[in-house]
Amino acid sequence: MATTPATPGLYGLLAEFDTPDGVIEAARRARAAGYVKLDGFTPYPLDELIEALRLPRTKLPWLVLAGGLAGCAGGFALQIWTSVVDYPLNIGGRPHLSLVSFIVPAYETTILLAAIAAVFGMIALNGLPLPYHPVFNVPAFSLASSERFFLSVEVADPKFDRDQTRRFLEGLGPVGVYDIAE
Repeated sequence: MATTPATPGLYGLLAEFDTPDGVIEAARRARAAGYVKLDGFTPYPLDELIEALRLPRTKLPWLVLAGGLAGCAGGFALQIWTSVVDYPLNIGGRPHLSLVSFIVPAYETTILLAAIAAVFGMIALNGLPLPYHPVFNVPAFSLASSERFFLSVEVADPKFDRDQTRRFLEGLGPVGVYDIAE
């Protein structure tokens, strides 16, 4: 759909807003206009912006559940193997397979593996470590960590046309619109 060829070395356009409501409304209007390769940058999380950008739900809860189930199964398996199969000891006539006594250690391994899955899953799903992103090339972007809100449209967007997209973003009332160099 792009009517003009993308400029080599251009990652996209970045619009700067000074209020959270401004960037949320801009994201809604950009999605309504048909832009799909959007991203928002804010100094603190904005649930409304996530909804406006229509970002997909994270898969992290499923990874944590899988880690927890693996930890529970592994905890029980380790104890059953050591107490019943590998080194059974008959102490006081108690049964070798006493699942009640295995609950607490299995619970601990459940928590351990769920936490490990959460940490490494979050790192992987967020694409970290990411020491560089093209938006860092925009000098005004340093304000994103303290007081400003940004909305970017990538060149990879099917509707992206440099001039039309710039005019569209300027019509949303931003403080400024900047080119993002790669």
